[in-house]
Amino acid sequence: MSRPPSCTLEQLFVGGLRPLPPEGQATGIFKTATVAPVRLGFEGLDGDRHGDPRHHGGAEKALHQYPAGHYRVLAARFPEIADLLVPGVLGENVSTTGMDEHVACIGDIYRIGGATVQLSQPRQPCWRINHRLGVEMASRFVAENGLTGWYYRVLDVGLVASGDEIVLLERPNPALTLARYWRAINVHRPDPALLREIAGAPGLAGDKAARLRDRADWLDGNRAASA
Repeated sequence: MSRPPSCTLEQLFVGGLRPLPPEGQATGIFKTATVAPVRLGFEGLDGDRHGDPRHHGGAEKALHQYPAGHYRVLAARFPEIADLLVPGVLGENVSTTGMDEHVACIGDIYRIGGATVQLSQPRQPCWRINHRLGVEMASRFVAENGLTGWYYRVLDVGLVASGDEIVLLERPNPALTLARYWRAINVHRPDPALLREIAGAPGLAGDKAARLRDRADWLDGNRAASA
């Protein structure tokens, strides 16, 4: 796969905690666009909060990037909420065009402004997307179609801002796009060998790799028991 051109960080979003209707759980999914430079540290952007730190945020999910073009796909599927489907509404920090899951690879290292980041894992959609959009099937549609965006870990702390270039520095896994990742795991019976191959990819978050290996072991065990 050829090295993609750089793209531009078009919008940068940061958000504190707010209650999420209808049940009022604290969430950081509500973000506000900012034009001022923001420090990107090892745990994320200054001022950015997460209501469930067990599953959101932290060093392996420090920064979330989401392709702006996905909102057109979502609007076509859910026309009743098309006006709501604009960059930032799913809680991403970084919005871009020209870079999506067919381009980005697990383990990619990028320079964004004054920071260096590594793509650690795709986002795993959860029920908060349904509640944010008010549509019960939204999270499932996002997951099944690989419209998830991805997370970065931070390698070098620095300031980032809208208008910064996102420049690819290293690509240790050129065959492992996020699109391939989702194709591999979204089938009913994934190939255990392929799951282990993905789990061994340099740069993949450790907990994600462990779950893939556990799933591969379960599939092998289930197959042996059925033989």
